Amino acid sequence: MTAEQAETQSNHSVKNPKDSYHLEEVLSNDDKKSGMNYDRIDPEIAKYASDKVIPIDDETNKRLKRLIDRRVLVIIVFTYFLQALDKGTLAFSSIMNLPKDTGLVGQQYAWLTTCIYIAILIVEYPLNWVIQRVPIGKFLAFNIICWSTVLALHALCKNFVSLLVVRTLLGIFEASCQPIFIALSSMWYKRDEQAQIVTYWYVMNGFQQIVGGLLAYAFTNITSGPLKSWQALFLTYGSFSFVWGIIVLFIMPDSPMRAKCYTEEDKKLMVERVRSNQTGLQNRTFRKEQFFEAFRDPQVWAYGLISFLTTVPTSGLGAFANIIITGFGFTVLQTQLLAMVLGSYIMIVCFSSMYLAKRFNQTLLVMTAYCVPSIVCTVVLMTVQNTSMSTKVGLLLSYYLVLSFWAASTLCMSLLTRNVGGQTKKATATAINFILWATGNAIGPQVFQAVDAPRYIKGFGVHLACYGVLFAVMLGLRFYFIRQNAKKAKILQAQEGQKDAELTHSFDDLTDMQNPNFVYIY
Repeated sequence: MTAEQAETQSNHSVKNPKDSYHLEEVLSNDDKKSGMNYDRIDPEIAKYASDKVIPIDDETNKRLKRLIDRRVLVIIVFTYFLQALDKGTLAFSSIMNLPKDTGLVGQQYAWLTTCIYIAILIVEYPLNWVIQRVPIGKFLAFNIICWSTVLALHALCKNFVSLLVVRTLLGIFEASCQPIFIALSSMWYKRDEQAQIVTYWYVMNGFQQIVGGLLAYAFTNITSGPLKSWQALFLTYGSFSFVWGIIVLFIMPDSPMRAKCYTEEDKKLMVERVRSNQTGLQNRTFRKEQFFEAFRDPQVWAYGLISFLTTVPTSGLGAFANIIITGFGFTVLQTQLLAMVLGSYIMIVCFSSMYLAKRFNQTLLVMTAYCVPSIVCTVVLMTVQNTSMSTKVGLLLSYYLVLSFWAASTLCMSLLTRNVGGQTKKATATAINFILWATGNAIGPQVFQAVDAPRYIKGFGVHLACYGVLFAVMLGLRFYFIRQNAKKAKILQAQEGQKDAELTHSFDDLTDMQNPNFVYIY
């Protein structure tokens, strides 16, 4: 099901939106609302939203999107790039003598990555509760300023304990980044645009590998002076991110309704262009029934499982990337440069999977297909020994191709933004997703035990198991969506007279399950 097809379906009014309705339930004509439900709609949205659809022509829609892209998308993409770059500093510094200079032994290096995600695990739901209620642009800037300060303080660390403290604080302040971007993606963009938007900022994970590889190569050449190469790396990245945080504080709008950079007429049209999403735009009211619905919804747990099953390999491969490549027999400087190739491949995976999902309207099947190279190449890494130049090159290429499963990570987040309606439910679903995401990231580095170096057979064996379960979850989710859409189509066929052709209730903060007219994209 495509976003364009889903948007052609109109909203369906409900007798009591606080109830979580079964799809088979049929409502009478007497229950239909004649206008927007102001008891449920956010007061700020009510000032800008009309009672019915305001047609927006293609030229105006493109103009509005360009306005949003030039400010909101640029801030999202560059901020995520800096966060990915900042988070990747540990991997690059691992071969700049940081472990030796700070006296790290055994699994202590792995714990410096794990502690970040334990911190995220603890603060994730409270943060999502806060994100729903505060000016989101200002909160983003606050967290950038805090994490950049903590990153710069890494340069002062002398031992494992001090590194553990700053890494944990880094995790706390970076925890809000992705949930904020998911909220912003659904707030500013239409459903058929969101897969591209999520890909644009998520692909920065690959781009930071390219830029990070170049910068790390430059910093590695610092061999004299008051600062060691890894200290200069942390201090420089932290200082630059701090300046960016100040800029974001002044230029990032909190919502279309509060955006002083746009005219009043454009703000009204920006609200209107996301009406057809039927997932809501903003609502600060906590709805208990939506909170519990999120825990009952199979798709929410499927997204969480996909995040968990992809981050276990991602975090391990990310934290140990340079160590693993060095283990293939490459020098330190060669390893820094080869990380750039890894980043390029991640970008190719993200963009190509986005294109194929849009081209063939089969998001979950594309996600599944991209996991096949990961399985094959993991088997190669586990069975082929590095005995010659040809095997060295083959192992390196296999290591790159293992990262194909990144397509599942990227497209999964786009499904979450497009298929979960209701602000409390979406905040809860996002929290569940990133709690499991953090759990996977915390476990990931631990499956690479120091005693298993340099081939890490046990670690890659765990990855292989993750890919197998991932296959089952994605195919099961696709079957679930097909079944739910069929049930909703049956209701709409029986209740054709109750269709809300004017999308009057699109901002009434209904969940995807409460709204029989909501069509899932898969």
